[in-house]
Amino acid sequence: MTTKEPSKRRTDIGQRYPKRVLKSPLQSLGVGPAESAQGTLFQGFHVLPQLPDSAILNVLLPGPFSGKPLSTALPRRPRASGRTTLADVARAASVSPITASRALRGERAVAPDLVERVRQAAQTLGYVPDPAARALASQRSTLVPVLVPLLSNALFVDVLEAVHRGLAPHGYQILIGVTHYDPQEEEKLLTSYLAMRPAGLLLTGFDRTDEARQRLAASGVPCVHLMETTRAPDVYCVGFSQQDAGERMVQHLLDRGHRRIAFAAAQLDPRTLQRAEGYRRCLRAAGCYDAGLELLSSEASSVRLGGELLAQLLDKHPDIDAIFFCNDDLAQGALLAAPRLGIRVPDQVAVAGFNDLAGSAEMLPSLTTVRTPRQAIGEESARMLLALMRGETPARNCMDLGFELTVREST
Repeated sequence: MTTKEPSKRRTDIGQRYPKRVLKSPLQSLGVGPAESAQGTLFQGFHVLPQLPDSAILNVLLPGPFSGKPLSTALPRRPRASGRTTLADVARAASVSPITASRALRGERAVAPDLVERVRQAAQTLGYVPDPAARALASQRSTLVPVLVPLLSNALFVDVLEAVHRGLAPHGYQILIGVTHYDPQEEEKLLTSYLAMRPAGLLLTGFDRTDEARQRLAASGVPCVHLMETTRAPDVYCVGFSQQDAGERMVQHLLDRGHRRIAFAAAQLDPRTLQRAEGYRRCLRAAGCYDAGLELLSSEASSVRLGGELLAQLLDKHPDIDAIFFCNDDLAQGALLAAPRLGIRVPDQVAVAGFNDLAGSAEMLPSLTTVRTPRQAIGEESARMLLALMRGETPARNCMDLGFELTVREST
């Protein structure tokens, strides 16, 4: 016969009440967002600094610990004051929350009079839908991050405006990430945005780290690349050939009789280097390429820098008869600096730019440039991404929208 020995009393609170002690104390305390020198904000909650078990119990159960099991009925966290919810709208319209939700989404299953009543209630109460809650409930995100190198470049502002016009009517919200032409910075932004489970992504170019490529592929998020083209069958992109555009401008200068053609560039991002390759290819074919006539600066492109590059080129190579600047702001700076340097454009030196930015047509003389289809790139990339987010397959995975040589007085 065996006798059952009495169990030893456990004094370890974590063993005696494991399910209760391990629950977050925030659920019982109802702690919401707060500003404090202690703790950190995490997903909308104010997280307390780490405390010993006894201190946590004293917070949960003021006074001496009684030894009785903790209640499993945790108090509900109070709602943030002043925020109108969908339930408030539903009560005001005398409908159920699900009907209110369908009415605000414009679903046809809801009668028109109910839709109007719910919308009036929402307007009166100042209800603003919570996109995070909506995405959680519908399991469908409305966020579309767009990563661009700079916002100081008007080219990307034009692209962003076109993307917004294409996506906003369909209920999507764009998030703008600025990479500063830094693949490492882009990788950090991609990691952050992918954690939000976005509906889709728009990325500038193809220059990124291997880690970023792997994360992008593993995420399964629909993605369209901007400003460049590729022959890869599994990549979606909208842009044009930067190399062909650079070659076309140099051919124009050759056709005008110029032979000592310099190339001045800044920033040296992948698209600038592709234009430089077009410059080299054209001059090599013509038998007049001189590597010494290339002036490449890692500085950001600007009007000021354009004037400085013009002065440097003329000082080193006074016999040049044309300069192809990789961007219009550099070319505009050169046109402004030319009179101060005693240079007549285009009689002594022809000047050409790229992108046809604002003000180029108004320069004296007006600037010859390559007009890039940035508005169309934004519109078509939004259209392609919409198809991918719907699970459709676009007719073409890569759209080459071309470019336009715009000849003016400077050449």
